[in-house]
Amino acid sequence: MSDRQSILIGISGGSGSGKTAFINALRTLFRPEELGLISEDNYYKPREQQQKDERGVINFDIPDAIDQEAFVRDLNRLLKQESVSRKEYVFNNDLALAGDIQIIPAKIYIVEGLFIFYREEVRKLLDLKVLIHAKDELRIIRRIKRDQAERNYPLEDVLYRYQHHVAPAYQLYIQPFQEDLDLIINNNLHFNKGVDLMAAYIRSIL
Repeated sequence: MSDRQSILIGISGGSGSGKTAFINALRTLFRPEELGLISEDNYYKPREQQQKDERGVINFDIPDAIDQEAFVRDLNRLLKQESVSRKEYVFNNDLALAGDIQIIPAKIYIVEGLFIFYREEVRKLLDLKVLIHAKDELRIIRRIKRDQAERNYPLEDVLYRYQHHVAPAYQLYIQPFQEDLDLIINNNLHFNKGVDLMAAYIRSIL
């Protein structure tokens, strides 16, 4: 008999797809004990353990960048209604200070991350798999704006990372799994209807 007491909704999308904004909008409609969030982003390994490409630039867009063992361990803890504590990941932003993240027991959790469909041990735990999708040109524009504003990256660096790290990651770790997903929400203009749809699904469970 399974000891699972919670439901996991996996939400992924390429960088700049708007998945973070989508998730934030969805979470405002529910109490923390109803809808929690665990982000793969907070399981990146320390900078000194990250792999660099041929130009010496750290590549955060590969599966080995994530502490997968810790991520899967905490997913299983949440499924048993156990709280999880984690330090916020800010290693790629010299201007940010890491905060403490406390994930309390909830009926439903959003599992967010770039590699959640690629990793079989994570994919098997997901009850619903959702992709937030946007056109390539929109994603790169959003990425440029975010990286310059939040991470203080120069434009040349943003474009290099997008071409050599971000775009290949989407093709390798998300695109091959699209046929197996339960729902794809387009975010070329807005995601309002997608939020309404997901909210209705969550309320049906609650």
